Amino acid sequence: MSLVDAERRVLSGMRPSGLLHLGHYQGVLKNWVKLQHTYECFFCIVDLHALTTDYDDVGPLSQRVMDMAVDWLAAGVSPSSATLFIQSQVPEHAELHLLLSMICPLSWLERVPSYKEQQEQLHGKDLSTFGFLGYPLLQAADILLYRAGVVPVGSDQLAHIEFARDVARRFNHLYGREPGFEEKAEAAIIKLGKKTATLYNNLRRAYQEQGDAEALETARALLKDQQSITLGDKERLYGYLEGGGKILLIEPHAMLGDSPKLLGLDGGKMSKSNNNAIFLRDSGSAIEEKIRRMPTDPARVHRDDPGSPANCPVWSLHQLYSSNETCDWAQQGCRSAGIGCLECKAPLVEALQQELQPLQARAADYQDNPDLVRQILADGAERARSEARETLTEVRLALGLNYR
Repeated sequence: MSLVDAERRVLSGMRPSGLLHLGHYQGVLKNWVKLQHTYECFFCIVDLHALTTDYDDVGPLSQRVMDMAVDWLAAGVSPSSATLFIQSQVPEHAELHLLLSMICPLSWLERVPSYKEQQEQLHGKDLSTFGFLGYPLLQAADILLYRAGVVPVGSDQLAHIEFARDVARRFNHLYGREPGFEEKAEAAIIKLGKKTATLYNNLRRAYQEQGDAEALETARALLKDQQSITLGDKERLYGYLEGGGKILLIEPHAMLGDSPKLLGLDGGKMSKSNNNAIFLRDSGSAIEEKIRRMPTDPARVHRDDPGSPANCPVWSLHQLYSSNETCDWAQQGCRSAGIGCLECKAPLVEALQQELQPLQARAADYQDNPDLVRQILADGAERARSEARETLTEVRLALGLNYR
């Protein structure tokens, strides 16, 4: 796969935590539904990652995987537009993780910010395990295995993407310098033809000597359209552009989401572990009860006390799910004390119920047909393995693990 093709490929995943909530829906799933129509998408339920912290509680794991798959499908993630699969059903993930562990410095793993943060958050668990220490490398392997150029993440995951880039860069540095690389690259340039070869060399020089990023992108686009050279020569010329060797593993780039942070029922981050979530499959009555119990602006002690929507977690849900007319009504009524908090919540309850009803109907259909869900995941795993094997073949060859 070329660098240009990689820029159209997306890899993203979730740890199987069971039923999904509005935070997942608003922050991840809606974005996936859009991406699947413009990118080649691989969406993975990363069950091996779940074992890095919950290795002593594996009983619910398989049901959590199924619950997550049902919610993905019900939210509109389509097996005809994207590849959906379970991480452990593609053993190449574990193999690449093992092979990359041979070159990954221990200090790189220890400096990942979330390593110490999760240890503090999960202080009741024994996380002094190789699996927990190495989970950022497993995450890097997940991405690099599919040569995905784009990874949609939140800002809290940027360090993990940079880690994956570091690993890819180190691997390419160690193993991309094949014997006679420069000679092979120069020979490939000649195959481009005199006019194209001159343009390639000029663009390469502009990037390497002047740091012209536009020249780099132009040269990549130039190579993409070439039919006169082999895929191996293309990869050499991509690497030669940047002054390195053959690019074996592609460095991914983060795609930051633009979804606003969704507050939970208590005003904190919505999370299952915080017990403050509205789940996608909550019944209409459960949604109503949860919204009615939500705290509001502390300044509104009495019915006739004016308030500020900015200080009310209910307002963040109004902004996402209520109409502009309802939002204007809620803002004015809150600031003037023209409406009470329960009155303000009523149209939000209705809007949420209407938003989730179609999703819940689809989820019920998938729940009634678990064999279909399993088949979708199995088919996705086969497609994923086909791509993963190509990467592993090159990695094995680079490491000298080719005995045929």
